[in-house]
Amino acid sequence: MTIQQAQQTVDQWIKTTGVKYFSELTNMAILTEEVGEVARIISRKYGEQSFKESDKQVDLADEMADVLWVLLCLANQTGVDLTEAFNKNLHKKTERDKERHAENEKLK
Repeated sequence: MTIQQAQQTVDQWIKTTGVKYFSELTNMAILTEEVGEVARIISRKYGEQSFKESDKQVDLADEMADVLWVLLCLANQTGVDLTEAFNKNLHKKTERDKERHAENEKLK
C-alpha cells in the first residue's frame, strides 16, 4: 500500500465506519498519546526500564500503526499530501545532510 492509498483508506474508513473525523486538536492530542505509548514500549524493551506485569502483552507494531493512523487522519484533515511532503522532506534532508553525517566522528 502506498502512502496515498493509506490516506485514502483512512478517509474512506472514517466516512463509513468512524462517522466523522475528530477535530484536529483532538487528533493532535491522540497522536501525542499514541507516540507516548510507543515511547513507553521502547523505553522498556530497549532502555533501562522494566515492564510491569500488565505491560508484558504490548505490541510495538500495533502502537506504531496507531501513530500512523492518527497522522494520516491529520494529514487528510489539513490537506497535506504525505507522499509529496515525504518526497520534499527526503530531498531537503539529502541536500542538507549529504556530507554532515559522513563527516560525523560519532557515527564512525
